[in-house]
Amino acid sequence: MKIEHIAMYVNDLEATKDFFVKFFDASSNAKYHNHKTGLEAYFLSFEDSTRLEIMTRPDMISSEKPLMITGYIHLAFSVGSKERVDALTSQLEQEGYRILSGPRTTGDGYYESCILGPEGNQIEITE
Repeated sequence: MKIEHIAMYVNDLEATKDFFVKFFDASSNAKYHNHKTGLEAYFLSFEDSTRLEIMTRPDMISSEKPLMITGYIHLAFSVGSKERVDALTSQLEQEGYRILSGPRTTGDGYYESCILGPEGNQIEITE
């Protein structure tokens, strides 16, 4: 069994798509638009065939996203090396994204950093 894809609602669909394409080498399908419901969505595909569906619709409710809350908390991306973790974290910080932790080796042995990505979504970058 495998997870087929993960989905998340966002307010700014295009900016979120551009973020994952630019920093995490995602490729995007053509935008889907359901004119009846207003739903717009992209499927973003990553190197290992993992897919992230990003969606928006006019009737969404936005709320604050505390850093420590129950439920899904972050997306984690393996970038292949400590050097790549360092470089990508630095690039994201230079482009104005907030670094929440790291880069560092965690108590359970991961070399990682965690950033606050588009719309307050936490992104973990690991080797």
